[in-house]
Order: sequence, then C-alpha cells, then structure tokens
Amino acid sequence: MPLPPQVTDLTPFDLLLSVARLGSVGRAAAAHRISQPAASARLRELERRLGLTLLHRSPRGSTLTGTGALVADWARAAVDAADALATGAAALRTTHESRLAVAASQTVAEYLLPAWLVALRSGHPGLSVTLRAANSAEVAAAVIAGEVELGFVEGPDVPAGLHAEDVAADRLVVVVAPGHPWSKRRRGVTPAELAATPLVSREAGSGTRRAFEEALRPLAAEAPLLELSSTTAIKHAIAAGSGAAVLSSLAVTAELAAGTLVAVPAPMLLQRHLRAVWPAGDQLIGPARDLYAIARRHR
Repeated sequence: MPLPPQVTDLTPFDLLLSVARLGSVGRAAAAHRISQPAASARLRELERRLGLTLLHRSPRGSTLTGTGALVADWARAAVDAADALATGAAALRTTHESRLAVAASQTVAEYLLPAWLVALRSGHPGLSVTLRAANSAEVAAAVIAGEVELGFVEGPDVPAGLHAEDVAADRLVVVVAPGHPWSKRRRGVTPAELAATPLVSREAGSGTRRAFEEALRPLAAEAPLLELSSTTAIKHAIAAGSGAAVLSSLAVTAELAAGTLVAVPAPMLLQRHLRAVWPAGDQLIGPARDLYAIARRHR
C-alpha cells in the first residue's frame, strides 16, 4: 500500500534524530552538510506535515519537546531500516557488477567476443565473465530463462519475449576443398544447385543454418550430407574432401588465406545481421550494458 504522505521523506526525521543526538539545530545542520536556516526550514515543514510541535525554540537554541522525543524514538527504527536497505542494495549492486553471464552463438563466441571482452575488462578489471557458446536457439532460450543477462545470436528470427539490436554484420559463403569440382568455377553456383546438393551443415537451431535455409526458402533443399555441432568440425570435414558447406565469412578467413578452403561465388547469399538480445521490457545495466556498447562500437 502507499506510504502515508507525512512519512514519504525520511530526511527530516533523520535531521530530528541528529538534533536529539547533538543538542542543537546548528550542530545537526553541520552534520548533514546543510545551512542552519535550511535545517530549520525542514524541521518546520515536518512539524506542519505531522501537525505537532517537535522543538522548543529559544534564543539559547532548540531542544526536543516531549512529543518530539517520542517521534524521534519512533523515527529511529524507520531511519535505521532505510539505512540497512540502502546498504543491502549497494552490496547487491557490487556483487551484480562483479559478475556477468553471457551466451553467444558459436560464430560470435569464437570470432568476435574475445576482442569485445578484452575491451570490457579494461573498464572492469575485477569482472568475472561466464561465457556459454551454443547455437542461436539455445542462446535465446538461456536469455528467456534468465540464465544469462545478455545473448548474441545470428539467426534471421528472434523469439517472442526478447528485445534485439543489431551489433555486427556478416555474410555467408560457400566453401569447398581446393580439389572440389566447384573450386574452379568462375560463374559460381546457383540457388538451385545449392538446394539440390547435400551439404555439410550445422545442427538444427544453428543461426548459420537458419540463415542459409531462409536464403533458399523458395526451393526444396536436400537433407544435409552431414550434421556437425561445430564450425571447426565442418571446416575439417570440408578440407578433407567431404563436400561443400555454407559458413560465416568470419569463420573461414584464415582457411581462405591459407588456401585450405576455397570460396565459391554464390550471389544469392546476402549479408546477415548479428544481434544482441535481452528480455523484452528490461534495460541493460552495468557490465552487460557496457558489453553491448562495445559490440556496437566494434561493428
């Protein structure tokens, strides 16, 4: 229920307690770092709100009336409780701001988050970060369940109950081994060819797989040749000659430079957005807010 209007502000009661403890309005004002006229005005306003006379005022100073002493005794418990509340909240805030739980899709976790976390630690040297790398569907589920404060996903869809903001851009590329028949193609592969070719793919729920399926949505794509749970495993399988895969450009930069994989032109695979997600209606605070800001700056 709402507090009575006479006691919504505890500051004058705290000032009254200081008068009782220190013996004068002037000393109480000094303890509260306000002027004596300001202290006197607050105490008069308190008397007006309560409809009681709390102080004997004389040229030699002010002392509590019997009523004032009684009100001060009652006020002490409320002021002490407010102080305990503020202290407890500060302790919780300190604990909260010393830990951060994050979940990220594998592409973000492996190729973007390390640099973001280094930047975050420079502003939070004592911060302990727990990072869960999973597919985008699992990341979204962890955020909705409250298991992590912030998530990063790469799929085209964001589940209901989450707020999403773009933090980076990425594009999908078709990759094969150097000896694959597609490796010498200049005209690239068509959507129909990709749809008709069993690919080495991530598991269902992967953001990369969802983005690829969305790009080929009008076509009936073949079932995957292999389903592997990590991008690293797919790259090894492709390099060993297992076929073709559609992967994030972020994930194959080193392999393309080394020549262990070859990118095949596929103009239908457009850029996609990598997103930060958190519960809809919530506001990011502390290290989670700072990590989100870092991710946006680095895009």
